[in-house]
Amino acid sequence: MRGLRGRKVLVTGGASGIGAATATRFLEEGALVCVLDRSAEARQRIGKELPGLSGILDADVADRDTVEAAFAEAVQQMDGVDVLINNAGISIRHAFLDITPEEWNDVLAVNLSGVFHVAQTAARHMMKQGGGVILNTASTSGTIGYPHYADYNATKGGVIALTKAMALELAPTVRVNAISPGYCLTPMQRAEYTDEMLQRVNDKIPLGRHAKPEEIAALFAFLASADAAFASGHVYVMDGAETTGGLASQR
Repeated sequence: MRGLRGRKVLVTGGASGIGAATATRFLEEGALVCVLDRSAEARQRIGKELPGLSGILDADVADRDTVEAAFAEAVQQMDGVDVLINNAGISIRHAFLDITPEEWNDVLAVNLSGVFHVAQTAARHMMKQGGGVILNTASTSGTIGYPHYADYNATKGGVIALTKAMALELAPTVRVNAISPGYCLTPMQRAEYTDEMLQRVNDKIPLGRHAKPEEIAALFAFLASADAAFASGHVYVMDGAETTGGLASQR
């Protein structure tokens, strides 16, 4: 991709799944990369897997104070932040009637408030430095209903709306987009699904499989690059055509 070499990239939720794949891709493109993650185990693992990282930051995106402290550390480690991959998220598979207020608050705190905390902190920095790119991780669940994920669906719909508002307000200095993955075979996804459940999902996706984290990472790299210099304010779906035809997509 053009224009990524030397760019300073911060990836939240960057120690596993899509975030780790994205950090890897940006390193391959010659960028400087810091990852932020609240899991000590995941941070330790990514440090061994990606020794070329500029920093591995400990922060919970739901906590504004730790977000601001970690962002300041990323700025110090890389002498600025040009690209934010706002990816941290959690999900809990449960029926709508069983969601507790505590679970609802936890999912919203990370997936929506957390996205806001990191995005606003990064946007203030980028507006001051005169440019930047913010890419939020949304989901196809933000535009269609998935059973057993009502709280997650609600947060991703919020991320989509937030992305569009940010793109309008921060233009022309900062470009803002979101990626909506469909089913992607990440550790979080694998932990929630049995082999039989995974196969049922694959059977309804026209391409016949889950996405690979590296495929989502490639789209992040493109949208952050100079090749996507006119792309802002949109949500880019990568779902193997799952949502394209509704019921018609199901085999």
